[in-house]
Amino acid sequence: MKLCAKEMKISRYDPRLLLHGQQYIEIYKPLPSNASVTNYKESGELLCMNRSTIYLRDAGGLSNSCHPYSYANYTKDHAVKIPKSKPFAVFEDCTQPSQACSADQVMCKESELVRRDHFLLSLNHPLNILRFSRPISHGLCTLGFAVRAIIKCICRGDANIVKNISGRFLLHVYPGETLITEMWLEGLRIMYQAKVKDRNQAVLSGFVDLHRLTSSL
Repeated sequence: MKLCAKEMKISRYDPRLLLHGQQYIEIYKPLPSNASVTNYKESGELLCMNRSTIYLRDAGGLSNSCHPYSYANYTKDHAVKIPKSKPFAVFEDCTQPSQACSADQVMCKESELVRRDHFLLSLNHPLNILRFSRPISHGLCTLGFAVRAIIKCICRGDANIVKNISGRFLLHVYPGETLITEMWLEGLRIMYQAKVKDRNQAVLSGFVDLHRLTSSL
């Protein structure tokens, strides 16, 4: 991850109030199915670019971000407006209750996972600070469900035709809830939104650009 030096100087903030707001992924090369990748591949080959928007509530004094990582450079192209027309495709999938364990590990400050029942009773637990009734899924987990639906329904299983992915996290998802991903095809761009079925609430929206369309479409 590359950050400008001035972006590293962040005022003090409560990490329990940190929120992942948006994610953008631009894919330059097909991602290997079996590899160990950290910030870069050993060969030096550029695979993709990740750009995240993080909200630090109660923090401030942050300077403008540097090129090319600033969202100011992508204002027009990244604006998402969900169509009111009938979706081109709809896919339903159920998240797993076991994914709550991952949420606990992400939010826990300690190196060892604390027993969940004791952890939730702590007044300093992030779930109490954020007023969630139980552990939530990571936003990238929800994004993965939506992109998988797009690859299955529109890309016909060919993930290599995905050019870039953009998502804005709107609301939390509790592990075990059912997600409905609605997709609208506009040229080589797929507008999408994911909803929680039981709550009928949108939790994620964004777009996926493709290199080409499959012949079956």
